[in-house]
Amino acid sequence: MMKGKTVIVTGANSGIGKATAAGIVKLQGRVIMACRDLDKAEEAARDIQQGTGAESTQLVVKQLDLASLTSVRAFCEDVIKEEPRLDVLINNAGIYQCPYTRTEDGFEMQFGVNHLGHFLLTHLLLDLLKRSAPSRIVVVSSKLYKHGYINFEDLSSEKSYDRAFAYSRSKLANLLFTCELARRLEGSGVTVNAVTPGIVRTNLGRHVHIPVLVRPLFDLLSRSLFRSPEEGAQTSVYVASSPDVDNVQGKCFADCQPQVLLDKATDQELAAKLWDISEVMVGIIT
Repeated sequence: MMKGKTVIVTGANSGIGKATAAGIVKLQGRVIMACRDLDKAEEAARDIQQGTGAESTQLVVKQLDLASLTSVRAFCEDVIKEEPRLDVLINNAGIYQCPYTRTEDGFEMQFGVNHLGHFLLTHLLLDLLKRSAPSRIVVVSSKLYKHGYINFEDLSSEKSYDRAFAYSRSKLANLLFTCELARRLEGSGVTVNAVTPGIVRTNLGRHVHIPVLVRPLFDLLSRSLFRSPEEGAQTSVYVASSPDVDNVQGKCFADCQPQVLLDKATDQELAAKLWDISEVMVGIIT
């Protein structure tokens, strides 16, 4: 049970994020739904409340646009001012295979939202998490990380852009971030672990073009082969709440079990280099 615990879930207005928020609420936790679209977030909060019978105080909606570092800073300032504690941060929100666009700060959108926005978010909330220890950070990645690599010469894809590769790169960055953060958090009372939810029926693939004639077949196959958002959220909820994960640090879970990652996802030298460059990109001065 998570009674008395406060959990932030980014991207909690739909898909895995919404199902994760509902799962935490069912365990009697309190969820801050950190979302870009406030109207959709409010609607999702009402759906969760109706579906779970949760009290209205268990769901708080706050605006967070991970494509804007200004928005990330404003969100964190608000949380730090209003919240006496933060028990779990779930970095769930993501963009998948969008056309080439840039964030407000000029970063390639998938790298900017999936990695850099969450990188700054975590950095700014870390002191609150430490004061609330034992506390946890959950980073939602993807098995598609296997197809990515980090090209430090073109992190914003100015020389070339492939939407599928850009997504895989951002998910590899999530795992490298988890690796380096775990090293830095040793002995702090804060743990960080990653999860890969599998192929889930969500609106994450809204940018993927499927021909009109094929779509009915695709929809039929997706219902039978893809996981529901609730199934996809199970591992996030498990890693956020289970006593089995107490003191577990720097692992990646799928189906509520620790996984063995490719070497490139646990390369400490690569993780440290990405960390240092990410700090510069988001304007962290150390």
